Amino acid sequence: MSLVDSDNSESIDDILALTNVDVDEVFHAVQSNADAIYTWDYEKGARLGLEKLYEKAKGSQWNGQTDLDWSTDVDPERVAAEMSGSDQRSQFVRGLMTSPGSPIASWGDKEIQQYEIETFAHRLSQFTHGEQGALVCTAKIVETVPWIDAKYYAATQVVDEARHVEVFSQYLNTKWPSDYPISVHLRALLDDIMNDSRWDMTYLGMQIMVEGLALAAFGFMHQMCTEPLLKKLLRYVMADEARHVAFGVLSLQEYYQELSQAEIQDRQEFAFEATIRMRDRFLQQEVWDRMGVDTKSMIRIILDMPEEEKQFQQMLFSKIVPNCRKLGLLDAGDGWLRERYQEIGIIEFEHHLDTGVEYEVFDLPVEEKA
Repeated sequence: MSLVDSDNSESIDDILALTNVDVDEVFHAVQSNADAIYTWDYEKGARLGLEKLYEKAKGSQWNGQTDLDWSTDVDPERVAAEMSGSDQRSQFVRGLMTSPGSPIASWGDKEIQQYEIETFAHRLSQFTHGEQGALVCTAKIVETVPWIDAKYYAATQVVDEARHVEVFSQYLNTKWPSDYPISVHLRALLDDIMNDSRWDMTYLGMQIMVEGLALAAFGFMHQMCTEPLLKKLLRYVMADEARHVAFGVLSLQEYYQELSQAEIQDRQEFAFEATIRMRDRFLQQEVWDRMGVDTKSMIRIILDMPEEEKQFQQMLFSKIVPNCRKLGLLDAGDGWLRERYQEIGIIEFEHHLDTGVEYEVFDLPVEEKA
């Protein structure tokens, strides 16, 4: 189903049409339709921004086993309540408990506490799955990008992503009481990224869209979190993720200047479809199903939330919109992507700093480095 051909609000039936029919699946094969490219031009530094990023990445490695204290005791109930305290979505859900006729009108303290734990489990699970998507996609970038400076940097990101999968999965498996399979919306997006034969679409889908949203989400979680193990884990991951998004911005900014309008339109549509898939991932239909709630009714209510209640969800795109602007995707042609982002309420972030400029802000201070 193409999301750019449908109503921008997307029907609930369309959202629920994607289902995870095999939640016990361990392996998932995707056709990677791309040529592996060798380059015999080994001149290092032809792209100074990428060379700088590569040097920074080499000096910023950390070890998830020795730099994080896994002996830390974690109280899931306290962490989940802490995370939901500043999340308008959770506050909105709490309000539904006292709303006659709502699907959760019968909930009490026990159910809302379990919901908060399940919500955070779902969020951490999707981060883990997304990090593996980044691991596989960045390995593809090493193979397909034609520039040696980009291959060098992408190789460091492969190491970063393996480390991220390791630490998120370890936190879930050892500190949290539940986890979730990959969201069907996230899996569909990762499949689309891997299926595309064009090397720059791997960059756009992963480095700009998926990693951009992750960077914003990690930042909000880090601000709210006081649990020391998770807080330090997020801070380390954020430093890596900022470089990863900058890698996409620095690489695509040059390449997109060479593309035709028709080619740019194709990238605009891909970016918007990725945005919608990531928004739908946060509808958490798997959580409602596990909690025994009428999923269709809850998604309808959440999609119709007042605008002021959607602020947290919309802020997750605060790293994506300015990067799309930096790449020229917002206003190319007739400004198609700008109009789409206006319609879904996220265009307000366009003048935030793009990650190609701000990534050094996320560097770990010397005292935080091992």
